[in-house]
Parts: sequence; C-alpha cells; structure tokens
Amino acid sequence: MDNDNRVLDRRTVVAGAGALAAAATALAACGGSGDNATAASAPAPAARSGGPTVLAKTADVPVGGGVIAGDTVVTQPSAGVFVGLDSTCTHAGCRVREVAGGTVNCACHGSKFGLDGSVVAGPAQRPLASRTVRVEGDSVVAG
Repeated sequence: MDNDNRVLDRRTVVAGAGALAAAATALAACGGSGDNATAASAPAPAARSGGPTVLAKTADVPVGGGVIAGDTVVTQPSAGVFVGLDSTCTHAGCRVREVAGGTVNCACHGSKFGLDGSVVAGPAQRPLASRTVRVEGDSVVAG
C-alpha cells in the first residue's frame, strides 16, 4: 500500500468516526426519560392551505400534560383549557424536551415548568414565554 492510499484510508476512518459521533449525539438527543404517562408527541406543525397552523389535535393533548409541536408547547392544565408556550427554556436557550409528570422539562440543566409556563424548579428564573393558541374544531391552532 503506498502513502497516497494510507492517507485516503486515514481520512476515511476519521470522517467515518466523525459521522458515527454525530449520529450517536443525534440519537442521544432523541432519548427520553421513559416517563410517557402524561407525555404525548405531536407532529411538527402543519399549515392548512389558507388556514391557521395546526399544532395538535385536542384529543392528543392529555389533561394534566401536553405535547411539543415544533417551537410551541401545547398543554391542557385542566379539561378544555389549552395553553401555548414557547419551547425555548429561559435558562440557557435549550429547547424543552418533554412534557411529563405534570411539568414541561428541559433536559439541558434540569429546569421544570408548570403547565402554565411558571418555573417549578430551576435553574431557570423566568417562566416560559406565552404563545397564543386557540381551539378550532378538534384542533389546537396557533394564533
């Protein structure tokens, strides 16, 4: 094997290791705590042609829980009451990862927020920003 092939092989190995590390990081970011009793996932928001952006079906947002739809968290603190929150944690700007156990949880540093966005456990000091949501038919929509 000449030097040109060895350099190419090293580059291939280094590139492959980098790709493997990136894939492992992406998979780790997708992991959850395993507590899905009050958590539900929603598809990314989709706009109906000419209509508002649908964030979730009302049936998919559990009472006492919520879903994360893109950059919006939709919660239902009590039956029929839907709250929209920004998914950016006010501590360090990470995206909250889950709604479980009656709180909106940020995995970066452990902040927990109530279903109304209030701080339940720090290090965050400020509540999650509100987002305007409303119910249209069987959907929760932005705005």
